[in-house]
Amino acid sequence: MGIKSFQGSRREQPAEDNSPIKVKDYMTRNLITFKPEQSVEEVIETLIKHKISGGPVVNDKNELIGVISEGDCIKQISESRYYNMPMENSSVEKHMITNVETIDGNLTVFDAANKFLEARRRRFPIVENGVLVGQISQKDVLIAAMKLKGHNWK
Repeated sequence: MGIKSFQGSRREQPAEDNSPIKVKDYMTRNLITFKPEQSVEEVIETLIKHKISGGPVVNDKNELIGVISEGDCIKQISESRYYNMPMENSSVEKHMITNVETIDGNLTVFDAANKFLEARRRRFPIVENGVLVGQISQKDVLIAAMKLKGHNWK
């Protein structure tokens, strides 16, 4: 009696998985950005109008130079009262965070999810060759997870 194989025919495995699981597939490209010379008051008006909690600060070449958030604006409000200084004289440049952590657009959304957990941030800017190209938020990762629900997660 010969040995029979029940393995069946083997198919060629695809070389690369092209399913859209990368950060760049889910990042927001149309961003509301701020300039360093803008007033904090303008930032507050924009945050309220667009229902966002912060945004990247860019120079004239669209290079990321900082981030300004609701918290930074609230700190400015508190300081302006404490030091009895008018808010309209205060610029973004004086209140933005300049040590900005970015994320690579080629990372998978699963790696991005881990980065969100480790860094405890709401959003990460994506920079290519020094230029701001997009931003990924925690909500974008949730949207990606729901779209990928039927796929094998690796």
